[in-house]
Amino acid sequence: MDFNLTSEQRMAVESARKMAARDIQPVLDAHDPDTPLPKEAMKGLLQVCAGQGLTSARVPESAGGAGIPTLLFGLMFEQIPPVVAFAIVGQEATAARIALESTPEQRERLLPDLISAKRIACTGSTEPDVGSDARGIKTRVTEDGDDLVVNGDKMWITNASICDVINITGTLGQDDQGRNQIVRVVVDRDQSPFTSSKTPCLGFCQGHLGEVHFDDCRVPKENRLGSVGDAARVLTLTWLANRPLFGLMAVNMAQCALDAALTYAGDRKQFGKAIGNYQLVQELLADIETSIETSRLICYRALAAIDAGERANGLSAQAKRYALAACQRAISMAMEVHGSMGISRELGLEQLFRDVRMLPIPDGTNQILTLIQGRELTGVSAFRH
Repeated sequence: MDFNLTSEQRMAVESARKMAARDIQPVLDAHDPDTPLPKEAMKGLLQVCAGQGLTSARVPESAGGAGIPTLLFGLMFEQIPPVVAFAIVGQEATAARIALESTPEQRERLLPDLISAKRIACTGSTEPDVGSDARGIKTRVTEDGDDLVVNGDKMWITNASICDVINITGTLGQDDQGRNQIVRVVVDRDQSPFTSSKTPCLGFCQGHLGEVHFDDCRVPKENRLGSVGDAARVLTLTWLANRPLFGLMAVNMAQCALDAALTYAGDRKQFGKAIGNYQLVQELLADIETSIETSRLICYRALAAIDAGERANGLSAQAKRYALAACQRAISMAMEVHGSMGISRELGLEQLFRDVRMLPIPDGTNQILTLIQGRELTGVSAFRH
């Protein structure tokens, strides 16, 4: 077992880190941190990331993507400011889902503009009454001549309010056994207009989490992907990597908090000496670092397992659940190191605290992830019989 990065991995990480500092963070700093970025600004940032292959990491080279190993994707992804990384997940995972079991014609027609980020993409699965159980989808898809007609609502979707293309899951109705016939459909907003709106949230305020409404939205049949019933499997395949990626977003934030806490502990003086000299402050710093290191390693382990072709369902769930809890606590402890300054808006730790709290929701809540891990351990599903 080798914990050292290869020269290729080190170069990729350093390139991503420099790109983030040079091309991404200045754009974020130039805009109001409490207001969604203009669409063109976010598109520009995604295009910057496209140059490093981050918008098509899991799309094979044969389909025009970067075909980056999942671990390498995670190593690079960790360097990106989280609000942009959140948008990358929406863009890249949608491209990966379209690439899975699509026809060569569909790949050639749909993927290039998503890979280059000329058009912004998202995936719509969650609905007002449907969250963790993707097989309970209620959005209706009916056939009418050469078109599919879509009716329903999707919510809690990354990039929804600014998307040009959305990949949705819908149902054609039920089969003879009463099970939903789930299908995947790509809806192009220019070709098949729909409405969308921004959902104000606790964190990632510069992002574009939102909802979409379809009212007799007519979509060409050629935009239906794969076969009936493959949607749950396709979603799961991408969720497996998404979960440790969300964990690495939390690691990024916790690392920023630790860096700030170390500086403050060296500068701030109480009782005649820097607070970093006191045992309880050192304990806080040591616990923060331990949370970051363990979280980083478990996320890397999950991504490496995916690359090795292992069954990573339980490990992926474990990585996200552990990393988010540990890094939330790490950021909270960093705020404690700063005392009153820790809760000030000026310092920015409160923004990290709000942003990291957004991450337990997408691609499986902590409770669902616990049940997935439990199922892998026992072989018994607690939520489906």
